[in-house]
This record gives sequence, structure tokens and C-alpha cells, in this order.
Amino acid sequence: MEVDENTSGAGIGPKLLVALGSDDQTKSPREDAHEPTSASTGNETRSTSRIRTYQLPETLWRWITWTPKRCRWDPDTPPEFSMWLNLLFGFAGTFTVANLYYNHPILNILAVEFHVTDERSSLIPTVMQAGYAAGLLFLCPLGDLFRRRAFVLILVFFTATVWLGLCVTNSFAVFLVLSFITAVSTVTPQLMLPLVGELAPPHRRAMALSIVVSGLLLGMLLARLLAGVLTQHTSWRSIYWFSFGMQYLIFILLFFFMPDYPSTNPGGLNYFGMLWSIVQMVFQYPVLVQACLVGFTVSSTFTSFWTTLTFLLASPPYSYSPTTIGLFALIGIGTMCFGPLYAKVIIDRLTPLISVMLGLTYVLIGQALGTFLGPFSISGPIVQAFLLDFGLQTSQIANRSAIYAIAPKARNRINTAYMVSVFCGQLTGTAVGNRLYAEGGWRLSGGVSMGFIGVGLVVCLLRGPWEKKWIGWRGGWGWRRRDLGPNGSELRKEEPPVERVLDEISAEEEGKGSDSGEEKGKQTARDETIGGELLKQPITK
Repeated sequence: MEVDENTSGAGIGPKLLVALGSDDQTKSPREDAHEPTSASTGNETRSTSRIRTYQLPETLWRWITWTPKRCRWDPDTPPEFSMWLNLLFGFAGTFTVANLYYNHPILNILAVEFHVTDERSSLIPTVMQAGYAAGLLFLCPLGDLFRRRAFVLILVFFTATVWLGLCVTNSFAVFLVLSFITAVSTVTPQLMLPLVGELAPPHRRAMALSIVVSGLLLGMLLARLLAGVLTQHTSWRSIYWFSFGMQYLIFILLFFFMPDYPSTNPGGLNYFGMLWSIVQMVFQYPVLVQACLVGFTVSSTFTSFWTTLTFLLASPPYSYSPTTIGLFALIGIGTMCFGPLYAKVIIDRLTPLISVMLGLTYVLIGQALGTFLGPFSISGPIVQAFLLDFGLQTSQIANRSAIYAIAPKARNRINTAYMVSVFCGQLTGTAVGNRLYAEGGWRLSGGVSMGFIGVGLVVCLLRGPWEKKWIGWRGGWGWRRRDLGPNGSELRKEEPPVERVLDEISAEEEGKGSDSGEEKGKQTARDETIGGELLKQPITK
């Protein structure tokens, strides 16, 4: 599908589409205005008016989307996906996703500051979660259309600029609105993850993904810790000013070091068609459905635990202070540091399904120990926190490693489908966990969480690692990847993934002008049926 520049389904103007979704970055709106259209004076007047109208936005646009020479896309020497770039994405993910969680431990202070009730202040995390969900659903799919560097930089710059309002406003209504807006654009890590899955070599994909995923989980935990400490010793605005500075630091680092990559769909896509294709993918790819169901069950258990843990530790026999309860986040931070090494040694060598089942097993063991030991021994929640965080991390990495291989040109839409299921699981875990704890206490809520993990294991057992259809274990029971040698390296020495993927995209772009509609349809159909490879070679004309 191609986007009609006059009536784009997304409401996105052709100039924005050219700037973000096309490889021709030499043509600007001002140059469009100078194109000869008519010799009449009226047309010249309208052309001059267009130049004036677009002068300021165009200047700002050129400044944000300008690419340093070392980061520019060159099909002859494509940029290398290095460990430094991987760590940069992880760092950006940590302090971007943290924006959603800074308010959690200081809601009572925000209520006093804005002269509202505690119930009203609880709307802040609610609207931010709603904004984040909107960004996942309506912005992330655009990563399959636009150039990732420009798209990411615009979102980070927009978030940082709007965040300034949160630092200075004294109006609760304004604070709520700005919280929602910034949450919508706080989805840049979800654009980086598919890019990492696309560019990392297959035998290192899980490790590369684990660095970014660890950054996301670290941001969730670190945000609560930093917000509590800074607010206790200074003011609640300190953590928001800190985040404001971090957003601009992330923007500067990405601006100077994030390479430019071509769009995976240079021919354009209809926006509403992209959204509908997400629904179609759920009925098309069994691997995606399996990953979504498992992600739902694990994330619901994760949020249920961290929500009800506060109630357990604040009541007898523990009666811990909020600061002591907040230190439990350090347990999760420890597991994040161990994740990349585990991914390199275990996940990159096993089939994704086996790695997911191992992750669920860790969660189930931790959940069982914590549920039965928690009411009388602090060792239970400590072990539970470690195994739960570790199991969640490893299962998410394995799931992403599996789903990013099924549709190379639709990785952002695949990621959207997966993250929507994870988000729904988080909401379910929070609501169900609170309700069950109020009715039956710690053991009832923990027992139901064990049931969720049991459902996740059943979903894994219904479909084997080599099964091509929806249910069954056809293809064998092998638990090791078949594309790796005994030492863990790839059996076939192929061109590096960065060069292979991006050179093929570049080749498509060079030939798109001569492609007929029928040929494009065949190419799209061929690409969408790929499974287990990054991209197939372009169809020979």
C-alpha cells in the first residue's frame, strides 16, 4: 500500500512524509515552493506566501533532522551496530521510560502541593499510563514508515520541551494534561527495540535486546528510588528538573551518535492500513499470539507483586518505613545487571520457546516461595523479587527474539501488538492484585498469580519450538538452535546483518521507481511470508 500524498490516512502532510519516510532528504518545503507552477502573478504571490509560512518550521525542522557526516546513511559503508550504540540505546531507554514512574512514590506530596485529595493525585499515573498506551498504539507503528533517527529525535525533543511545563506549573489541571502529552511521546525505547532486533547479528540478538530491555526495567525501578530520595531531601520539583536535563542529554547523545537508517517501507504505507495490519498479524502468526499470551500472564504477575508488596511490608510483622520498602527496588536492579550475561550464555544458544519456559519456571518458583513464606519471613519476598524480575526479563527477551524474526518489514507493528498485550497484563495485575489482597490477603493474591504463570506454561506447551502451525510439536523436540555450531557461532558465514538488511532496503529504494503495482504486490507478499530470516533478496527484475 502507498500513501496518497493528498489524502494521507494519518493526516500526515506529504512534506513530513518526505522528510521522515523517504530517502530523498535534499528536497525541502522551500524548494517545493520554488518549483515553477505558473507564470501568473497570483501563483507567484501564493508561492511567496508559502515560503514565509514554512520558513520558521523549516528552519527548526532542518536543525533537528540534520545528520552529522559520520552518522549519515551510505549504502557502500553502512554504519556498524556496535556495543557502544547498544549501550546508548539502553541508557536512553532507562531515563526515557523513567518519566512514567517518577510520580509514583511522591503522589501524597503532589496532592499537598496542588491542594487536591490523594484520590485526585492518583489520576497522574493513570493518565500517564493511558498516554503511554496511546503512544504504543498510534505512534510506534509509524516506525515501519519513517526513518528511525529523525522520528526518534523529534519525539525526544518534543518530550523534553513539553516536560519543562511540568517543572514550573502550579495548576493541577495543566499538570495532568502535560503528563498525558509527554507520556504519549515517551515511546522512543519501543522504536529502538525493533531496530536492535533488526541490526544485531542473529547469534547476538538476545544479548543486544537484553541490554535495552534491562534499561527499560531499570528505569522503572530507578525512577521510584531517585524520586523518593530527591523529594525527601529537597523538593518534588527536583526530580522533574533532573528528568528535564536527562531528556536533553539523551537528545544530544542521539543527535551526534545515532546513525541514520533507511525506512523499511520506502514506498509508503497507509496509516489506517498499518493499524489494521496489526490486527491481521494476530491471526496470521502463531508465534506472535503465543508470545502475547505469555507476555500478558508474566506482566500481570509482576505488577500484582510490586503493588501488593507495599501493603505486606507496611503491616505487621514488618511495619517497614516507605524508605525501607523503596530499597526493595535494589533487588530488581541487581537482576538487570545479570541479564545480558545470561542472554549471551543461555538465550542466544537455545530456541526462544525453551528460554521463555525457563523464565516462567523462575517466576513460578519465586512466586511459590514468596507466597507461602511472605507472611512470616522477609526472605520470601526477597527471593520472590529476585526471581520474578529475572524471569520477567528473560522471558521478554526470548519472546522479542522470536517475534522480530517473523516479519522484517513490520517489526514495529509486531512490537506494538506484543506491547499492547503486556500493557493489558500490567493493568490486569494491578487491578486483580489489589482486589484479591483486600479480600484474602497476601496468599490469595499470590496464589492467583501462580495460576497466571501456570496458564503461561500451558500456552508454551501447546506449541513446540519448531511447530509451524497453531498447535502441536511437529518438527522435533530439539531445544538448541539449529543455525548455530557447537561453539555458538553461526554455521554459515554471511554478510553482517547491518549490511545485509540495509543494502537490501537500499536496493529496493533504487528500484522502486520502475516497479509496477503488480511487482510491488508480489514483493510485499514475499517479504511478509519470511520466517526466521532478516530479509530475502529483492526479486530480480
